[in-house]
Amino acid sequence: MPSESKVMKNSKLEKERDVWIHTVCNMCYTSCGIIVHRVDGVVVMIQGDPNCPDSWGKLCAKGNAGLMGLYDPYRVRTPLKRTNPEKGIGVEPKWQEITWEEALEIVSAKLKRIREDDPRKLFIATFDTALTASLQAWSSAFGLQSGSFMPANYYCGAALHLMTYLTNASFHSEIDLEHCNYCILIGNQKGFMVGVCPNINTQKMAEARSRGMKLVVIDPLGSNAAAKADEWIPIRPGTDGALALAMLNVLLNEVRIFDQEFLEKQTNGPYLVGPDGHYMRDQGTAKPLVWDIHEGIAKSYDSKAEKLAIEGIYNVSGVECKPAFQLLKDHVKKYSPEGVSSITTVPSETIRRIAVEFGQAARVGSEIVLDGKVFPYRPAAVNQYRGAYSHKHGTHTALAIQLLNLVIGGIYAPGGYRGFNPVGPSWGIKEGRDGLVVAGQPGVRTWDPYEFYNNKPGIPHSVNLNELFPIAWERSTSIQLAVSDPDKFKLPFKPEALIHCRTNLMMTTADREAMADALSKIPFQISFAREIDETVEFADIVFPETHYLERFDALPNTLLHTMSPSSGYWYWGVRQPVVDPPKGVRHWGDVLIELAERIGFLEDFNALTNIIYGLKEPYKLYSNKRYSREEIADTRMKSMFGVDHDLAWFKEHGYLTTKRKAEEMYPRQSIKARIPIYFEHFLDAGEFANKTAQSLSLAWDTSDYKPMPDWKPCPAYQDESKEHDLYVVNTTLPFHSYTVTPANPWLNEISEHHPYAYKIMINPVSADKKKIRDGDLIWLESSAGKVKGRVKVTECIHPEVLGIAGVFGGWAKGKPVGRGKGTHFNSLIPFSLDRIDVISNGLDACVKVKVYKAEE
Repeated sequence: MPSESKVMKNSKLEKERDVWIHTVCNMCYTSCGIIVHRVDGVVVMIQGDPNCPDSWGKLCAKGNAGLMGLYDPYRVRTPLKRTNPEKGIGVEPKWQEITWEEALEIVSAKLKRIREDDPRKLFIATFDTALTASLQAWSSAFGLQSGSFMPANYYCGAALHLMTYLTNASFHSEIDLEHCNYCILIGNQKGFMVGVCPNINTQKMAEARSRGMKLVVIDPLGSNAAAKADEWIPIRPGTDGALALAMLNVLLNEVRIFDQEFLEKQTNGPYLVGPDGHYMRDQGTAKPLVWDIHEGIAKSYDSKAEKLAIEGIYNVSGVECKPAFQLLKDHVKKYSPEGVSSITTVPSETIRRIAVEFGQAARVGSEIVLDGKVFPYRPAAVNQYRGAYSHKHGTHTALAIQLLNLVIGGIYAPGGYRGFNPVGPSWGIKEGRDGLVVAGQPGVRTWDPYEFYNNKPGIPHSVNLNELFPIAWERSTSIQLAVSDPDKFKLPFKPEALIHCRTNLMMTTADREAMADALSKIPFQISFAREIDETVEFADIVFPETHYLERFDALPNTLLHTMSPSSGYWYWGVRQPVVDPPKGVRHWGDVLIELAERIGFLEDFNALTNIIYGLKEPYKLYSNKRYSREEIADTRMKSMFGVDHDLAWFKEHGYLTTKRKAEEMYPRQSIKARIPIYFEHFLDAGEFANKTAQSLSLAWDTSDYKPMPDWKPCPAYQDESKEHDLYVVNTTLPFHSYTVTPANPWLNEISEHHPYAYKIMINPVSADKKKIRDGDLIWLESSAGKVKGRVKVTECIHPEVLGIAGVFGGWAKGKPVGRGKGTHFNSLIPFSLDRIDVISNGLDACVKVKVYKAEE
């Protein structure tokens, strides 16, 4: 590895034959810092940037293989126009090469007409996280309502981000592995080169395991994380919420391990709740009431009181009421380990044991000194991801699991659970409705889960269907519903155009026939693409897009979910071109700015860019000038960091880093707002959604809008067919990312030698029953579709479950390396309104299949 000085020195010498250049990876969304070795104009190696706190010089397989896409012979290098009006899976578009000017004229004319008619007829599909803020400015200037985006689609973080915003006041979640002694991973592989900020978290996980931290993995499949765990607990898919509720019952009612002080002073646990489930409120101020134990009276939650009740029964103005925490204790009593064992297949003694181990490991009441300051110490945490909550009732599951962290007081305490960057040098958590936490991070897409009170239920006004999903953060599923059948939702317009880049809807959603039908109904699709993938095949105009080693992105390490607190630093970098793109290939962000000028809303775009980036004088953008993205970045960096840290400085040095203060890492004591353990506003949200459903004449079950989580079975549990007798689940591999990587030759070679990557995993018990042997070719068939693949018989999976890895099984001719490799899990998932979680808008990924041998 080159020394730091050599990297910095050689990054200046663009004409040097042998140079190392600072930039930022884009093989997944986490944006790790890298240095790239270029010899005679050719990229020959990529390494982790030793100056970047999100990797400290380490790099995963995906990052190392990034250069292969740069030299992909199947790249799109010129604008293309569709000449075949028919659209569908496998339908040849009959592309015609056109000039950039012709393509821009066609697109700008179409979008200008839409903008003049009704801007809501356009929506955007992308997972280009580096362009999020700029896209917000562009889309708002065009006239779109906030949130008209389809990003990573249905199985990323629908229920997770709702849960984290409600309880963390933050977009994402993480465990303080530096101080944790007992870690439970449910449906995820945090710390095993999977998920957010994998390089730094994998290093932290390895260090934690070396010093003795116990790791328990709860997952139907023996993943990489399970293979390295102290204990792997196979669980029936879709039952994680029941397990969490049983563990809560053990903690709260059997062994009484909970953080009374935290629950009393920093949650809504003391809020008094009446028989109708709503808070008891002060008649004058409408503030929630609490019970002052010393004075023996009810008073507003923000009144002075030495001791508040979190348990017991009280009488307020003749109404019997209980503190929210008491209601939670009573509520979880019905989830006994014995009863939940039959739901989850996890032995009752195991459920009870891990609950007790978790509670004892939390060391409730203990403290630790960091940087000379005393903090509450809670070295136990639970982390979850899509395997746990990608179900019909996923919000209940996410909240049930999160309550385990909350009742022990583990949130934002050393050794515990935390969100991403809710507190920083110049920002902090805000106090929202009823004194509850609201995110206050600057420069990122924050969201207030109570904002639906400012809207009115009724006919939806955009493809987001906000009125039907009033507190959901994710909107991808509802957009597909609206595009597929706008009349069903009484939209006052029909979607006419889609701008698409860096997401593959045909592969990453569900029921490919349903998505193909939705895309076919869009009259005009604009795709920015490096290759013709399964979604680009539906485009009318294709613009060639840059590879990340050819593109410029300012500060792609966002506070939202790529600037990990595990690093212990604040850090900002720049993605800069390592080589020039092929002639005629442009960054789609630059193209959008040109389109803004051609269509006539450049002035609005500049004004909104000033606001979103917080540009200060003298760095604000002039109203009608078209700036390049590098010019905008330069003004942004000077505005944020001063003239000494302009774009040129970042290009040379790579990263600006600042050590985090301990109170920024562990802000529990400084948070003035309360964290909810009882979600009273769900009752109003349910009424809101129900009124909308009635106005649409929809049969819409809003019974999930409860203030405390329950477990309900997935739709798959209602499938009584004897033939559809095995569940199928999807897992993530550490060397693949979405549909970005299957066409990469190096990563394909790893997959071909890997025992599970391209295989369908089956337990020996199930294999014997079906007379299936290792290596057999089999069909999996669900109500949505069927897929084929080769079997891997293994003990590393629950006996009732089949396992499929990654997002494989592609069919696009423009990606020949990955074509036909592996099995496409999402083709098995039905897409319908009744399979959607009514709170989070996430789609149920739980499905049963029929299994039978295929002909060779």
